[in-house]
Amino acid sequence: MAGPEIRAFFDEVTFTVTYLVWDPGGRRGVVIDPVLDFDPASGEIDTRSTERVLAAIAEEGVTLDWVLETHVHADHLSGAPLVKARTGASIGIGAQIRDVQRIFRPLFDCAEDQGDFDRLFADGDAFTVGALEIEVLHTPGHTPADVSYRIGGNVFVGDTLFMPDYGTARADFPGGDARQLYRSIQRLLALPPETRLFMCHDYKAPGRDVFAWETTVGAQRDNVHLREGVSEESFAAMRAARDATLSAPRLLLPSIQVNLRAGRLPPAESNGVHYLRIPVTARSPAAEPVLAGSI
Repeated sequence: MAGPEIRAFFDEVTFTVTYLVWDPGGRRGVVIDPVLDFDPASGEIDTRSTERVLAAIAEEGVTLDWVLETHVHADHLSGAPLVKARTGASIGIGAQIRDVQRIFRPLFDCAEDQGDFDRLFADGDAFTVGALEIEVLHTPGHTPADVSYRIGGNVFVGDTLFMPDYGTARADFPGGDARQLYRSIQRLLALPPETRLFMCHDYKAPGRDVFAWETTVGAQRDNVHLREGVSEESFAAMRAARDATLSAPRLLLPSIQVNLRAGRLPPAESNGVHYLRIPVTARSPAAEPVLAGSI
């Protein structure tokens, strides 16, 4: 079987990489992690990033079967609904999305079911797109629902790993677990060393002048967070210390409540306008919360 054709689309605003992957013979394919542009200051949504991918689908003559999400993204809104509307593709994500929905349901009133996703993938699920065989690998830790997609000798790892010179994903989101993340990474590193790995993000490590998002299992075995036989315990301690210094993603609240619904906006109010909710916590000078609610 010939390997897939792969085109990457980098969004520098959110540092996200979207992939178009297709069978060069039958020209059937998938899109992985599409981005919808959103300006939180104005509340304006723009489709330019998704349109780039849609234009490539038309240019390459690809019939799209799937929009595949690696997880519920916390840093950008998903363009999956637009891709589905234009192409008829189905939307898939890991089955543990139910766990993430359960965590955030008190804040955003999202359903604890399949909702707007067409399929929830379990670990080990396999399906074909043209001549391509796609295997789903459950790789939790960053969130409970993270999955990676293995397509031949290529694996699309979502946020589990970054480039070897940058490190690994944070594990401090609700439901995240640094020890699970470590075990998920070890699962990926057990693949053949020549396996190509495709990242969902790149932030340019210090000293590197260009963005990059493709590496190999062999190169990742020397990842700055995992080299020299780092143990699960020391990795978890490193992640806890590092995560404590990280601020929340700029688009965290809009992204979570939209992406839990497969990229669909919350229902419009009686005036026809869609609103995103912002949970608010007020604190006293002693840093004790004194009021919690949502607007």
